[in-house]
Amino acid sequence: MMQFDLAHIWASMGLLSKLVAFALVLMGLASIAVVVERMIALRRLGLETRRFAKEARPLMEVWDTGAIVDVAERYRLSALARLMAATIRRYERACDEGDGGVPAVELARREAGRRREAIGADLRRGMNVLASVGSVAPFVGLLGTVIGIITAFQTIASSGSGGLGAVSAGISEALIVTALGLGVAIPAVLFFNYLSARVSAVELALERSAGELIDEMENEHGRHSGEHEIAKAAA
Repeated sequence: MMQFDLAHIWASMGLLSKLVAFALVLMGLASIAVVVERMIALRRLGLETRRFAKEARPLMEVWDTGAIVDVAERYRLSALARLMAATIRRYERACDEGDGGVPAVELARREAGRRREAIGADLRRGMNVLASVGSVAPFVGLLGTVIGIITAFQTIASSGSGGLGAVSAGISEALIVTALGLGVAIPAVLFFNYLSARVSAVELALERSAGELIDEMENEHGRHSGEHEIAKAAA
């Protein structure tokens, strides 16, 4: 009598079924690697961002842009620090270059938009693996099912009998590979949705922070422009 334990099922599998199962195991390992790496990266990003925000907030109130950039250099893992440093540098460079075709604040706004896009792509790095595994793994499991059923029919043809004993090995292969495909796909989809939500929250926070920074730039730029006009009138 056949015992339906994993070791026995694996031993009774054909080469094609083993290859399908091995591919599913690789997909599962890839998903685990991406999830662990992204979770660690997002956690570090959160910690660095909170530390940077704590130091940068009083500097923003006095508009000490040089000090903000210096602080940002110490928190390279923080998405907010990278965004603010790049935006401030672009603004200051535009101010130093003098009047041009595009206002300094608008150049800073465009730089902030480009940086947000780059940071968003970096935050989603590897998540396409989860999306691919979640969508492909069930079909790979279905392929294993088809192979198992073919094996079952071949057993029936070779034995000349349609009893349960003749087809049980092939059916076992079909079921175990199907279950493995679903077992790989379901966690991949769940973690993809979870990570996507976390990344979207970070992107929303970056957009809000970039807007606040641009508002401060417009305020300071307008103030300096007014002072410049008064100085010219007085002269």
